[in-house]
Amino acid sequence: MMKKRTLTISLLLATVFITTMVVAQPKKTSDAAGLILPAKFKATILAENLGKARHIFVTPQGGIYIRLAKPLNGKGTLYLQEANGKAVVKNGFGNYGGTGIYIKNGYLYTSSNSEVFRYKLNANNEVISSDAPEKIVTGLIERWQHETKSLVLDNDGNVYVNIGAWLNSCQEKDRQKGSMGIKGCPLLDSAGGIWMFKADKLNQTYADGVRYATGLRNVVGLDWNQQDNQLYVMQHGRDQLHDIFPDLFSVQQSALNPAECMFALKKGDNAGWPYLYYDYAQHKSVLAPEYGGDGKIAADPKFIEPAAAFPAHMAPNGLLFYTGNQFPEKYKNGAFIAFHGSWNRSPEPQAGYFVVFQPFKDGKPFGDWEVFADNFSGSPAKTASGRADHRPCGLAQGPDGSLYVTDDSKGFLYKITYTP
Repeated sequence: MMKKRTLTISLLLATVFITTMVVAQPKKTSDAAGLILPAKFKATILAENLGKARHIFVTPQGGIYIRLAKPLNGKGTLYLQEANGKAVVKNGFGNYGGTGIYIKNGYLYTSSNSEVFRYKLNANNEVISSDAPEKIVTGLIERWQHETKSLVLDNDGNVYVNIGAWLNSCQEKDRQKGSMGIKGCPLLDSAGGIWMFKADKLNQTYADGVRYATGLRNVVGLDWNQQDNQLYVMQHGRDQLHDIFPDLFSVQQSALNPAECMFALKKGDNAGWPYLYYDYAQHKSVLAPEYGGDGKIAADPKFIEPAAAFPAHMAPNGLLFYTGNQFPEKYKNGAFIAFHGSWNRSPEPQAGYFVVFQPFKDGKPFGDWEVFADNFSGSPAKTASGRADHRPCGLAQGPDGSLYVTDDSKGFLYKITYTP
């Protein structure tokens, strides 16, 4: 009887999750790339086998810069040029892997997992001297997890860098059953947040930077919202509620929580990790079990609330505010988010492996999110099992308003266009 009841609950929870992802507009499958897109959109595969392609930036001239998690043939950043429906690698540089890449005020900024560099660009936004980058920041913490250093720049000469926490939930014994949280979570002094540095000052360290926002377990996708001149980030939520506290959380509850959250950040904000997590079903922040929570006790209201929330464990790796004119008006100033895909939603089906769209109005999230580009995994069965063919990671907007998406599984580069 208990097995039947458990199965019924599991199917009900899965149905609730799937219902949240119903898309309001007609879909079609792109013949060229196999993606499922809204009507009148088309995806093209520009390149393959680029390595572990992470974040991407497309210049006003159409040049494509891609960071690689691991160097390919000794090159950690690739520069491609597009012609006749294909993108060809013209050169590569930098013998270090990493994620972050951004262009601002005549410089290309890149990051390894412990440093931030910049390269001077010419009038065509091509790197002038690829073997002599300037070191902007050095000595950032790089531990055994959440080590990637994503970055973005504002309009006032500052660069923002994610420094992820190297613990899941700041336990005395990381990811161990019943282990409680470390009082005060001392790692927040140098990780678990966003640090701000000067974009033109060389060899900065923690002492030169500002802990701009804290209480963020790990951020990979981030972007500067030009509409309201503010930093937005996507946090990777904590794992293993059931594994660590089986008396408080069922496997289904652990699979469906916590939400992956978007935060709009201002200087001094605290998003609350590790002391809380956002419950997707209850629509509220609750106290973390490591600090006395039971899945119901509300979190301290001194911490900021998410700007938007998404289903658990889907790993938001890319965030892009769309400012182009090619796509229909509904997309203008809204946010595209690349979900890399889950590994820990068992016994529920794995989820993600898609790009979603979150509408915005007056600089704030407005209305329900929807799946925009799906089937990177290859099939619903591959999504459910977590054996995806491709995993979207980086997002960029082209000069004509096209959307570019990287895949860090097989190194594909996609270009999504709209034809009225």
